Amino acid sequence: MYLALKEMRRARVRFGLLAGAVGLLVYLILFQQAISTGLIDQFIGALKNQSADVLVYNAQARRNLEGSIVLPEQSAAIAEVEGVAVAAPLGEGTFTVVAGDPDADEQDAVIFGYQLGGPGEPTTLTAGRLPERTGEAVASSRNAADGFDVGDTVTVVPNAGGTATSFTVVGLAEEINYSVAPTLFTDFVGYDAARRAVNPDATDVLPSVVAVHVAEGADPAEVAEAITAAVDGTEALTRQQAVDESPGVSAVRQSFSVILLLFYLVAPLVTGLFFLIVTFQKAGALTLLRAIGAPAGLLVRSLVVQVAAVVVSGAAVAVGLFWLTTRTVIGSISVPFDLGAIGFTVGLVLVLALVTSLAAIRRVLRIEPIAATTGAGVHL
Repeated sequence: MYLALKEMRRARVRFGLLAGAVGLLVYLILFQQAISTGLIDQFIGALKNQSADVLVYNAQARRNLEGSIVLPEQSAAIAEVEGVAVAAPLGEGTFTVVAGDPDADEQDAVIFGYQLGGPGEPTTLTAGRLPERTGEAVASSRNAADGFDVGDTVTVVPNAGGTATSFTVVGLAEEINYSVAPTLFTDFVGYDAARRAVNPDATDVLPSVVAVHVAEGADPAEVAEAITAAVDGTEALTRQQAVDESPGVSAVRQSFSVILLLFYLVAPLVTGLFFLIVTFQKAGALTLLRAIGAPAGLLVRSLVVQVAAVVVSGAAVAVGLFWLTTRTVIGSISVPFDLGAIGFTVGLVLVLALVTSLAAIRRVLRIEPIAATTGAGVHL
């Protein structure tokens, strides 16, 4: 330990630059991971943070909530499947609204309609309360400053012949946006009214999906399979499946995975290559240490300590920069500060750096003390 730290103090600039480079790479990994999580939450947070255990789509919708409609006879059949405790309609649609100030500009918002007290209600309430009657709604907390704060009124702009429908925001919930748009959760009657406002000729407003609470002790995955098998023309997914298999989500994850893989490769390779070069540069000194009795294990431990010190100090810089980044919102996407993800990333980078330093360790172990008498240095 003493030998490792002594060398690092004597070469502060060299090791400092390496720690800074590692810190920048770790920061980029953390930032990319957070952007990926934040972006996906903006796309499907409403599905992820609602209470239904299972969502039942029309099979022809291909797991696309926007394109799904469940027929009345299908809804009735779903409720009869073994393992289903509660089956209730859940509607979703995108509407043009005026939020907050009546003179504000029109904007798009997504409205979810669910059966009050039933499956499909938001689960991440942070302010106010859940709707208790028609005309009340919970909004996404991210859009509170855009006219969706508690007490604000959101009005659906009607088409010709339709009647304007308004909702009073009574609560805010985190991460319930859908398709990166402001989102409201209201009762299904209010959703029905919003649909009729933009389509006054509609005779029936059908749910987009059926939200299901499974019976106590039942496995949501098994109940979903039973619904799909029992009710023709439907496809049932667990909440997590609905999130993971939403259109576009897998593509976003794959794109970010490629970028993250490159960063995870570059960070340890930079560290390993640095220590391999340094080992060659100080071959004479290492050979002399071996000649005067320093065991190979001591030199290897010193190298490992230096690798760990560089990665940990670089990670500390990265976490500090990342914490500053999380204090801001990039566009409409917030960057979450997740300690679990940070710990995993730093630990993985450290392990990979130690693995790539095996080349330098191998060179240290091949040093022959007798070479000190010949000036040959490290034998390759």
